[in-house]
Amino acid sequence: MCLAIPGRIEAITNDDPVMRSGRVNFGGVVREVNLAYVPEAQVGDYVVVHVGFALQRLDEDEAQRVLETLRQMGELESEFPEEPKP
Repeated sequence: MCLAIPGRIEAITNDDPVMRSGRVNFGGVVREVNLAYVPEAQVGDYVVVHVGFALQRLDEDEAQRVLETLRQMGELESEFPEEPKP
């Protein structure tokens, strides 16, 4: 199942309007995410991400509630399996 998952923007790595991207932390798992749909988002903001695209900003309290619910359901582990170690 695919979920839209909240994450916190740690860095913006490309500020071009079409290719805007950044490193987003999903409760300890960091992924590169396209930020073109949320041009107002800044480092420290929470965004809802689906298939690698941030779709909207979200306040921190709501993001934490959703992350905790996903942890309790075991969904974070299924969406972000451990990466193989070299």
